[in-house]
Amino acid sequence: MASSKNELKQFIIEEFKALGFVTEGEFAMAEKLATAIANATVRERVKNASVTITSGSSAGTYKVD
Repeated sequence: MASSKNELKQFIIEEFKALGFVTEGEFAMAEKLATAIANATVRERVKNASVTITSGSSAGTYKVD
């Protein structure tokens, strides 16, 4: 899993390149699209993050803030 928006964006761009997307040049939009996808993905991960403790007095599922 990527550790930052930038790293995730780079992974997305690499995948776009592998699929034949134009990622560079005056009219290339792949980088902007990758930025939008990375930002939305990180925002969703943060919004819905939770952790599960499986044993002990604190057992349960907790939302990560």
